[in-house]
Amino acid sequence: MKQWSRREFLRLSAIVAAAGGFSTVSGCVSAPGAALGSAEPEFPLSFLHGVASGDPLYDRVVLWTRVTPAGPLAQVQLRLEVATDAAFHNLVVAANCVAHADQDYCAKVDAAGLSAGQVYFYRFWAGSVSSPVGQTRTLPQGALSTARFAVVSCSNYPAGYFHVYQQLAERTDLDAVIHLGDYLYEYAADGYATERAAEFGHLYAPDNRCELLNLQDYRRRYACYRADAALQQLHGRHPFLLVWDDHEIANDTWIGGAENHSPGEGDFQARKLAALQAYYEWLPIRPQVQQGEPLYRSLAYGDLVQLYLLDTRVCARSQWLDFPQFQRDGKLDVAAMTKAVQDPARTLLGPAQLDWLSQGLSQSACHWQVLAQQVLMARMELPGEALAALGKPGPELLPQLQQLADLKTQPAEKLTVAQQQRLQAVMPYNLDAWDGFPAERERLYQRLQQSGRQVLVLAGDTHNAWHSELRNAAGELVAVELATASVSSPGIEEYLQLDAVQAAQLSRLLPQLIDELAWCELSRRGYLLVEFNQQQCSAQWHQIASVHTTNAEWQAPHQLVIPKR
Repeated sequence: MKQWSRREFLRLSAIVAAAGGFSTVSGCVSAPGAALGSAEPEFPLSFLHGVASGDPLYDRVVLWTRVTPAGPLAQVQLRLEVATDAAFHNLVVAANCVAHADQDYCAKVDAAGLSAGQVYFYRFWAGSVSSPVGQTRTLPQGALSTARFAVVSCSNYPAGYFHVYQQLAERTDLDAVIHLGDYLYEYAADGYATERAAEFGHLYAPDNRCELLNLQDYRRRYACYRADAALQQLHGRHPFLLVWDDHEIANDTWIGGAENHSPGEGDFQARKLAALQAYYEWLPIRPQVQQGEPLYRSLAYGDLVQLYLLDTRVCARSQWLDFPQFQRDGKLDVAAMTKAVQDPARTLLGPAQLDWLSQGLSQSACHWQVLAQQVLMARMELPGEALAALGKPGPELLPQLQQLADLKTQPAEKLTVAQQQRLQAVMPYNLDAWDGFPAERERLYQRLQQSGRQVLVLAGDTHNAWHSELRNAAGELVAVELATASVSSPGIEEYLQLDAVQAAQLSRLLPQLIDELAWCELSRRGYLLVEFNQQQCSAQWHQIASVHTTNAEWQAPHQLVIPKR
């Protein structure tokens, strides 16, 4: 398997360390007369993309903004203010920072010297022009009674309205928003889920309608997304904990390429580094280069929740596999596919990240251990004929699946040999998820079991909502997986061309056909709310009727309580 070369890693490390003008300021307050100490800029400017915060620690938090000057400037001097009150009477930080042109005028500051478990308000000044006021909070320390997070994934701007972001911006009870990736999409203006973009007023600007290939392309796409009012409000209201998936670079990214990258589109490593540079410039994420990798990291909410933010895409993922690769004369070569999928060298996390995670699990003092990662970990294995039916959807799809589900509810002794074979010939549904990396999944499960800790897995990526019980090859329960629906990207129901009634029927059938799947919802967008205390974890899926209308009608179709063992 291809690994990061030293040259690639050092180049990325330099990009990450400098991205967004990243700097650290400590709890220092200038004299009152210097509160607006940055000089008036040479050109008028504005804060068109709001403010954001992320990666809180006990004594600091990353604060972000971007300025838009009316003329060319090499840099813009800014003044950051952090206070314990919205009126900024009690300043705890007032310090200078800089937004550089060569970092797309993004400014990112690690505001240090703060108190643990404290709500703070912040704003940036450029001369007499102020950014919007943001609100954030640091990590709590010590004994903690409760922690609550919203989990989101897959926000596609042209696919619909960001009602999910608006709903979360209006909530006042969140410790943080966990974004599991696909923060944006790299496709051209006529690409995936763009058919109704004009109807929503979500067209890309004329200079950003191509597929994203270079740094300027990615920067402009972030600027488009971050101009959305709902996303700005959410960033300004809660700190974010971010990990990337594939579309921040290109569809089905792996360490050496991507499905959506052809030789005619230039060098993939250059494209990847450009995409990651824009990611670090535009998002409130603390560089992790001192820990040896650009993204994965961990943080603890008091003694209650240890969050591991994992990278299953960039640092170690083996080349993607797909069923068409194993077609031989119009038939699937199951033996060849099985051999390739079960190759023990195939990896998502890589040995370094897996060792890091194992060490964290063994050392954490928190009651709950939570893996925040991108793709479904559950075994999503279906009878072969069910998988074939899903691959060629038509009017017989649901009756055929219903017939298989009916067989599966029968005692084995009442089934004929042929019927048993129909049910036993199972195959994974999606090789881009953990099902395409079963050997490493077993290695991960072994580490989780060895830790003796209670683990919860979070996932996104599929655009639909799932609840699964994860079991190892011996059938032993290892963890529970909760997967959020998308913010706006269409799900399996659109691919299969199902109406709401048909999607509901399929949602009932799949848990009968997939052993580890306890529940799913296949027709709505939404978010996942998880709340922890020392006795239990409560999960609630919140979903919206449609992202295609301006009305936001919400429901909570599934709730789950996981007792602390």
